[in-house]
Amino acid sequence: MILTDISARFVSMIPQDIDEEVNGALRKIREFFNADMCALWRVDPEADAAFLSHFQVTDAIPVMPQKFNYGPIAPWLTTNTARGNATLIDSLDELPEQAEVDRRWYASLGVRAFLLLPVKVGGTARHALQLIYTRERPEWLAEYVPRLQVFSEVLVSALERSRGFVALQQAEARLDLASRLAGAGLWDLDLETNLHWGTARAKELYGFGPEEPITLERLFNTVHPDDVPGLRRALSSALEGGKVIQTEYRVILPGGEVRWLAVRGSRSPASFGAGRHLLGASMDITERKKLEETAKRSLEEIKRLNELLQDETHYLRNEISLTHLHVEVIGKSDSIKAVLQKVEQVAPTDATVLITGETGTGKELVARAIHKLSGRRDKLLVKVDCASLPSTLIESELFGRERGAYTGALTKQIGRFQLADRGTIFLDEIGELPRETQSKLLRVLQEGSFEVLGSPKTVNVDVRIIAATNRDLAREVKEGRFREDLYYRLKVFPIEVPPLRDRKEDIPMLVWSFVEKFSKELRKDIRRIPKETMDALIRYHWPGNVRELKNLMEQAFIVSPAEVLIVRLAEPRNADVVSAQTLEEVERQHILSALDQTRWRIGGAGGAASLLGLNRSTLHSKMKKLGIRSRRTKDEMSP
Repeated sequence: MILTDISARFVSMIPQDIDEEVNGALRKIREFFNADMCALWRVDPEADAAFLSHFQVTDAIPVMPQKFNYGPIAPWLTTNTARGNATLIDSLDELPEQAEVDRRWYASLGVRAFLLLPVKVGGTARHALQLIYTRERPEWLAEYVPRLQVFSEVLVSALERSRGFVALQQAEARLDLASRLAGAGLWDLDLETNLHWGTARAKELYGFGPEEPITLERLFNTVHPDDVPGLRRALSSALEGGKVIQTEYRVILPGGEVRWLAVRGSRSPASFGAGRHLLGASMDITERKKLEETAKRSLEEIKRLNELLQDETHYLRNEISLTHLHVEVIGKSDSIKAVLQKVEQVAPTDATVLITGETGTGKELVARAIHKLSGRRDKLLVKVDCASLPSTLIESELFGRERGAYTGALTKQIGRFQLADRGTIFLDEIGELPRETQSKLLRVLQEGSFEVLGSPKTVNVDVRIIAATNRDLAREVKEGRFREDLYYRLKVFPIEVPPLRDRKEDIPMLVWSFVEKFSKELRKDIRRIPKETMDALIRYHWPGNVRELKNLMEQAFIVSPAEVLIVRLAEPRNADVVSAQTLEEVERQHILSALDQTRWRIGGAGGAASLLGLNRSTLHSKMKKLGIRSRRTKDEMSP
C-alpha cells in the first residue's frame, strides 16, 4: 500500500516538488522498517565517489553534510555498490577485511546494521538506497529487499525525469536568451507541407512582414540570384546526405538594400516528428563582410611589408634569443654565440651533453642555461663536483646508501641521482670520476636504474645528465683512465666553451657586468674605467679565464677609490713573457696559431677569423701585412 501510494504521488507530481516528494517517501519507508536512517545516495563509479542526495534520520544518527564526498571514508562499500552488489549485514564484523576503513567510519556513527541497495540507470549503478540501524534490524527486512528494489527504481526514475525536465526548461530558456542576445533568427523548414516557421527576428532578416506566410518560393525570391544555386545545393546535401548547412549568402530586402546572412542548420532528428524538416539559424554578417573587404584590400600591403621585414626580424629574433634568454652567459663574440646556439638546439631534448673547456670558462653557466630552457626547468638542477668528493664516498653521494651499508654509515643517505629525478644532474669535472664508479654511471645512462649501496632493490630514475670537464677525455680513454663506452655515451652532444683569450671582444661586457655586480655587493659606485685599464685587460692572456677576471675585478673594487676602477695586472711569467719579441712578431705567432687550430680555414663558422674575433677581410689584411700567405709550406712554419 505504501509503494502504491508513493507511486501514485510521483505520477501526478510536478518537477519543482521532486525533493519534497522524495523526502516524504523516504520518511514513510524509514518509519515502516523502523530504521534510524533512510538515505538515497548518488554514486559516481568513474571517480569512486558517493554523495548524500536525500535522507530522513532520527536523533540516533549524527547529521551528515550532503555535498561531502563519502567515497574516501567508505571506499569498499562505494566500489562494491558501483559494481551493482547489494550489502545486508547484521553486524559491522561481517564486513570483509578490505572494508576496515568503512567499518571504522560506521562504528563512529554508532551503526550496528544496514542494508545498501544499488539502483542502476542505463545499466550502471548510479544511485543507492540505504537503511541504517543503531540497534538490531528486523528479521523480516530481507524478505522485503525485492520490493525495496522496486521502490528505489521508482524513486530514481522520478528523480531522473524531473531533472531532465528541469534541464530541458533551462536549455530552452538559455537558447531563447542566447538567440535574442546574438540577434539570430531561428527557423524550421518543413519541405513536405511547405509550412515554414520563423521567429520575428528571422522574418526581419529576410524582409518578411510579421504576418506574412513563409514559403520556400518566397525565400528563394529574396536570395540574391547569384547565390540561389549554392543555397539549393546546401539544402539538398542537408536533406539527402545529412550534412550540416554552413553557408553565407546575400538577400535583397524590399527597399533594395543588400544584406549578408550567415546560415547554419541541419536535418531534424527522427524524434522531432513526421516529415522532412530543416532546423537552423540565420545571422546578419553585413558589417563583418565590409571589414573582410577592407582587410582584403590591405593584404597585399601587409604582405609587402612582411617581406621587407623578414630578414631584419630573423636577425633580431636570433639576437634576442642569444642575448636575453641567456642572461648569465655574457658576450657578443661569434664563438660565444655559437655556444648559445648549441644550447638552444639541445635544451628542448633530453640528450646527454658533454661540456668541455678550460678551467674558469663558465661551463657550469652553460649547464644552467640548458636546464633553464629545457622542459625540466621546474625541477631541480643538482650539481656534483666529482673532483671535490673523496673516491671512497663518491658512489654513496651519487647513488645513496642504506644505514649500515659500510663501516661508519650510521644514517641513510639519499643520492644525488634520486634528488635529481625528473630534473637534471650536472656532473662537473667528470674526468675525475673513479673508474669503478664509471661503470655504474654507464648503467644509469643506458637503463635509468641503479642499486643503492647496502640495498638489493633497483631504483629507477628519470634524469637528464650534463657533464663537464677540462680534461682531454679522448686522451684519458687512450691511456686507460676513462671508459671508452662511457665517453661515447656522454658525448652525444658536445659543447666546447672557448677560453677568454679567444673571445677578447667580450671582455668589456664582462668587466661592466662585474662592475654592476660588485657595486651592489660592496656598495661602491664605480662609474669610470680608464681606457688604458680596459686596453690592458683586453691584451692580457687570462690563463684563469672568466673566473680569473671575476676575482681580479673583486680585488680591484676593494682597492679602488670612489668612481674610478684601478686594476693591477700580474706581470707575465714564463710562457707569458713576450718582452723579447716585437708586437708584430707576437701578432704573427698568434695568427699562425689560430690558423693551425682551424687547419688554415679562414672564414665561416669555426674559421680563424671567427676564432680571433676579426672580420674575414681584416684578417686577410693583417696576414698580408705580416707576410703570411693563405697556404703555407713547411719552410714557412717558423716566423
